[in-house]
Amino acid sequence: MNFLAHIYLSGNEEDVIIGNFIADGIKGKRYLKFPPSIAKGILLHRGIDSFTDSHPTVHKSTARLHKNYSHYSGVIVDILYDHFLAKNWSKYHNQPLDEYVQDFYELLRNNFTILPPRIQRMMPYMIADNWLLSYASVEGIGKILAQMNIRTKGVSKMNLAVAELEEYYEEFEAEFTSFFDELISFSKQKLIEL
Repeated sequence: MNFLAHIYLSGNEEDVIIGNFIADGIKGKRYLKFPPSIAKGILLHRGIDSFTDSHPTVHKSTARLHKNYSHYSGVIVDILYDHFLAKNWSKYHNQPLDEYVQDFYELLRNNFTILPPRIQRMMPYMIADNWLLSYASVEGIGKILAQMNIRTKGVSKMNLAVAELEEYYEEFEAEFTSFFDELISFSKQKLIEL
């Protein structure tokens, strides 16, 4: 899953949200250097990734993209799934997405010193271009995929994946919906275990 899903699946505890958000940059046992509540978010993130990567519905989505995007298919599906979460946000949360996103950006600003340097460098761009809110539109997803393609120096061709999103929109959305319900249950249970 991508940023929005990870933040959403963290629940309401701010430190867990921060930990889940920064987790990709925290390798191995480095999570132990963080306060327990942030470490909990990092471990939740890892659990979510493992659950997602091994799920047959997600495999179905990535298989549709594999021919054109090879090992980048999983990254693309993570981004596409965030689109469907943003688009259908009111089914999952009572707070409007624009307010939820602004609250999250404020949380990042208030905890800037805790964030790893890579996240500190990325954060101003994320906020200025309002990445999380932009996920709700196909155009916004197109911009995100184009940025990801630039990060891979054009190798991934992710910018072209909007064509598959539009062609198989209903299939991707149905797969996201059935999978995300399971992921919500998994994440709630994982939070209890942690």
